[in-house]
Amino acid sequence: MSTGELLRRAIRRHRGRMVAGVLVLSLHQATEAAVPVAIGIFVDRAVSTGRVEPLLWCVLMMVVLFAVLSNAWKTGARQVVWAIEHETHLLRLEIAQRVLDPRGHRTGLRSGELLSIATSDAEKAALVMRSVSMGAAACTALIVSSVSLLLVDVPLGLGVLIGVPLLVLGIQALSPLLTRRTSSQQEAVAQTTALATDLVSGLRTLRGIGAQHNAAARYRRSSEATLRATLRAASTNGLQDGVTTALSGLLLAAVAGVSGWFALNGRITIGELITVVGLAQFVAEPVGTLGYASQVLAMSRASASRLASVLSAPPLTTTGTSTTIDSTQPLLAVEGVSHGTLSSLTLVLRPGESVGVLCYDPRDADALLTVIAGRAPEHTGSVLVGGTRLEELDVDAVRRTVLLERHETDLFEGTLRSNLLVDAGLERVMTAAGAADLIEELDRPLADRGQTLSGGQRQRLGLARALLAEPPLLVLHDPSTAVDAVTEELLAEGLAEERAGRTTLVLTSSPALLGKMDRVVVVADGSVVAEGIHSELAASDPAYQEAVLR
Repeated sequence: MSTGELLRRAIRRHRGRMVAGVLVLSLHQATEAAVPVAIGIFVDRAVSTGRVEPLLWCVLMMVVLFAVLSNAWKTGARQVVWAIEHETHLLRLEIAQRVLDPRGHRTGLRSGELLSIATSDAEKAALVMRSVSMGAAACTALIVSSVSLLLVDVPLGLGVLIGVPLLVLGIQALSPLLTRRTSSQQEAVAQTTALATDLVSGLRTLRGIGAQHNAAARYRRSSEATLRATLRAASTNGLQDGVTTALSGLLLAAVAGVSGWFALNGRITIGELITVVGLAQFVAEPVGTLGYASQVLAMSRASASRLASVLSAPPLTTTGTSTTIDSTQPLLAVEGVSHGTLSSLTLVLRPGESVGVLCYDPRDADALLTVIAGRAPEHTGSVLVGGTRLEELDVDAVRRTVLLERHETDLFEGTLRSNLLVDAGLERVMTAAGAADLIEELDRPLADRGQTLSGGQRQRLGLARALLAEPPLLVLHDPSTAVDAVTEELLAEGLAEERAGRTTLVLTSSPALLGKMDRVVVVADGSVVAEGIHSELAASDPAYQEAVLR
């Protein structure tokens, strides 16, 4: 999807509201342009003649004009604002759906940048409808003003008809520069937001290694770069505003001077002079509106470009359409896979089996998880789920079968209960996950990302949530690294009991967890080097002893 396609689609999705808004806002501008005309008629027909009847008609005409003017603005603006807000909502849903797509995305953007696009850029892209509606209304005002001037005096009307397009073209000449600078400013804001997100999430680690001052300096440099980009964009906006005001003023002075000369020579009446000067002064407003509309359009195009880059980004992995998962086949079979640090690794989980995997190198565990999650588009070998290759399976079928709970647990603002979603069997799985101490606090409010909880509490809640889902295949990565030895033992026993008869894969170095597994697979240098039960490996393998015994 290109930038233009995204903006055109935004208008097309709300064309009913947009047509209504443009028509009513154009009526508002037409009535505003008619006010100087009505005043001129008022002077020539009532004030100059001293007759009462024309005076009453003129007063009535002014009342009608202002009644239409005020109501048209409210009605038209309401239609356009409705369209803008709903399009913003739709764009945010699309970005969220794309970011949360289990197939991943090749945007190369960090979480903070994606957050900025989903919030700020979605809102700014939807403002294209404000630009279009205001521009159309301003053009209507210019047309009505020009026709009125032509009816008063042809040379004056032609002067406005020629001068205004030249003025608009001069304003538009700054739009490419404004678009580039606005785009640079929005990119800088997104990068600073991403950096802030990363630093906040890793603040404890940074303090632990004494790197908080370096991190602050890096953020300061990024913030200063964003400020410079913002000032450059603001200076271009200011330049465009200044050029618009100056040229509009020159046009107004020229029209007023010529019309005054015509009035002195008797070519036009006093009422027509008032109409011409009033229209010439009014023309400055729609011209300024066109300048503002071009600024909004430039900003919308810059944001739409960033949105389009995310929405059109290809998925990280491809998926098929098959939903065939044979329950008699191993739920997971990794056959001769090489990816990252993995080298021809083979791992097969039989139905109902619990398998522990000990990776001497943490990079091997990360690579294996990436392969199982289907996030490794470039790998050799094959990964099968229920006898069907992973890339041939429908993504929803995979998600119903395989649940991967990573070491880092994502919690959301709300309560503990709302993060666990269901109540059936809640106390049972909380106990199994070693989180029995939190059962009485299920209605406790949580801050964003569960920051009010300890690392161990977040970890245990993530495990409880995974157990509640009761997936056919559960894959866990270090589910007990943030708990004490007693809680770890309780967690291991609860996990074994809760997952009895179901297929479970646990990547861990915990002796408590490995001791409860039916089988332990040891991975070194990317390949399987040993296999057996925990007690046998702990008794016979020195490297295994060193890795797990505490």
